[in-house]
Amino acid sequence: MESLPISPKRHDIFLLIATLILVVIGTVMVYSSSAIMAMDRFHDGQYFLKRQIFFVVLGLGVMFFLLRVPYQTLRPFAYPAVIVSFVLLLLLFVPVLGKKVGGAVRWLNLGFIAFQVGEWVKFSVVLFLAFFMSRKRHYVKEFFRGIAVPLGIAACLMGLIILQPDFGTTAIIAVTTMIMLYLGGARVLHLTSLAALFAPFAVWALCHGYRWERLMTFLNPWSDPRGAGFQVIQSMISFGSGGIFGVGVGDGMQKLYYLPEPHTDFILAVIAEEGGFIGVSIVMGLYTLFIIRGFMISFRAPDLFGMLLAAGLTLLFALQIFINSAGVMGLIPLKGLTLPFLSYGGSSLLMSFSMVGILLSISSQEKTS
Repeated sequence: MESLPISPKRHDIFLLIATLILVVIGTVMVYSSSAIMAMDRFHDGQYFLKRQIFFVVLGLGVMFFLLRVPYQTLRPFAYPAVIVSFVLLLLLFVPVLGKKVGGAVRWLNLGFIAFQVGEWVKFSVVLFLAFFMSRKRHYVKEFFRGIAVPLGIAACLMGLIILQPDFGTTAIIAVTTMIMLYLGGARVLHLTSLAALFAPFAVWALCHGYRWERLMTFLNPWSDPRGAGFQVIQSMISFGSGGIFGVGVGDGMQKLYYLPEPHTDFILAVIAEEGGFIGVSIVMGLYTLFIIRGFMISFRAPDLFGMLLAAGLTLLFALQIFINSAGVMGLIPLKGLTLPFLSYGGSSLLMSFSMVGILLSISSQEKTS
């Protein structure tokens, strides 16, 4: 597969259009959901909007740069990217640098900007796995020579992330790693054995601390409507209040200090209230188109590295979209993850645009035989 000749073609226009429409919707909804809160906190109703537009413009520049760069040039950066991930994760444990938000130390405080390290780690794991599996494809059926090394590195990174604690990002990396190893040719027996081996640890982690509380809240949020169940109940009210067509952009009530962080984790609930079933359906339709085109790019990639890289990046988007949207709808326990292209946040936007740029770069090449 690596030796197939390739020829240039046009970038995937459907993926690009879906991305741009989602960004426009996200920018509008960030302003709608944050204006009152921004006026109260910073005496500037456009505070979050201005920052979001800045990162959108910056992200678009990064995306259009990366789509013009042949994705094969990323191969030498696979190992350095993982090393940088380890360094950044360790720096989070330095009291001056690690920034605690919502009970978890996920942000690296660089003074002029705070960066969410998990966003970089997810990308670095996918890049590393794509490079390693394509380079060691002849040994992928062997456990120790094929998958032990990537599994060990991914496990160490996940261990540092779970200590923050950040169970959602850990789950995304774990699922993405297993699927990428499978796509790379690893034996199903090896993967299922590993899954069975780590299943007790996952159950133990789920049944301790705040995760157990979240699970109980998910099963019965009305048992503590003013405490642990407050967030998901208010989110459900948002979805119910929107009806078919919504109450209108800017006219929602749940963002007025009922929904926690309405411009980040719960922005889909604001869309549901103000845009209704139609608004949510449009967003989910765009996401579905995005995911389908991402996997189509993977299937048409000219080499194994491109196939695994595109599949891994698409999986990151798909899993994060599912976890966030299912969480705010009350279908799974809340995980505190942002919604790609819609939620406010510079780190998420920059990394999302970067990954789209790489996907578009892969889509510009195809197999000729």
